[in-house]
Amino acid sequence: MNDCVTPRSFEEAAATLRDATAASRPVRIVGAGTKLAWLAPDVTTTPPLVLRTLGLTQPIEHHPEDRVAVISAGVPVALARNELSAAGQLLALDPPLHFGGAGEATVGGVVASADAGPISHRYGRVREQVLGVAVALTDGTIARAGGRVPRSVAGYDLASLYTGSFGTLGVILAVCVRLHPLPEATATAIGTTTDTAVLAATARHLTDAVPELQALDVAWRGGRGGLLAQAAGQQPAAGAARAARLMREDGLTAVDVIEDDGGLWARQRAGQRSAQRALARVSVGPSRLAAVLALADACGATVIARAALGVCYLELEPQWLRALLGGLPAGARGVLLDLPAGAAVEERRVRGGDAGTRELMSAVKLGFDPAGICNPGALVTSV
Repeated sequence: MNDCVTPRSFEEAAATLRDATAASRPVRIVGAGTKLAWLAPDVTTTPPLVLRTLGLTQPIEHHPEDRVAVISAGVPVALARNELSAAGQLLALDPPLHFGGAGEATVGGVVASADAGPISHRYGRVREQVLGVAVALTDGTIARAGGRVPRSVAGYDLASLYTGSFGTLGVILAVCVRLHPLPEATATAIGTTTDTAVLAATARHLTDAVPELQALDVAWRGGRGGLLAQAAGQQPAAGAARAARLMREDGLTAVDVIEDDGGLWARQRAGQRSAQRALARVSVGPSRLAAVLALADACGATVIARAALGVCYLELEPQWLRALLGGLPAGARGVLLDLPAGAAVEERRVRGGDAGTRELMSAVKLGFDPAGICNPGALVTSV
């Protein structure tokens, strides 16, 4: 068996897993490799077989009347978004698409890592976009469930199980995704403050008072931060102006409305990656956002956060990881996503998720991958 394979069909991918299982050989399942650093170091002595999904690029099956599409795992997200937007429909997957010199993030990789971007505020997280899935199991079978794909595995919500599974349960071959009307334009209100409580309270206020916002993000660094509220539609400036008025009333300063807002949101997405420092993702209730921002200041971290969803990306020096993850408020979940090259082995073991979640995911993995060959040691996300 080769050290790297790129299956061109669903059947070839399933056969590869079957043969690896028979040979007790671990398999590292990757797409374009934009999130390889999120995987824990290999925990086996046998060199893994690298299975790349980049060959799974069958034409997109678009059903505009139902606002759904079936997309193969190896299709780049940008290509899928462009093709569907040409038909007036939006694929609501907008994480960072490039990082670390790798290729362009694929649909399968984004679903497997549950990697969401700013517009998850309006459209929901990755799991809420995936209606169905086709997957290759370790015994060489292909399972399909949900959406337009006939259900064949009774008792399991495969779409939810495989979203965020990080390749630990088998290979995602294709997904059936929900689509949305494509907004004509966007505009963003932005305001700043040095008060974490004011920032968090304003975010909650905007969530309730301007429910049509497409994105609501926080950017925080060194005791100062901004709140970004993006409106979308035929006249987005009106919605952004309403958000700006509420920001001023709540005490934010330097409030402005920016119609050419693409650069703002590109920077927000870029904050979900780190080339030089450690990166942790924290899930916390919106009411605890101020506490996370204060903790970030104490640890010298910068923060990008989905304000209403409570998903925070914190970039910091590795030596502060234990203080960060150990100081999280009650109910928060923290996972270490990335470390710079050369970080100590002890620091690499600081991986989050509560014990109950890890125990449940271990039981699920045992059911789907009893031989433990699929991405052994990989991070499993619960967001």
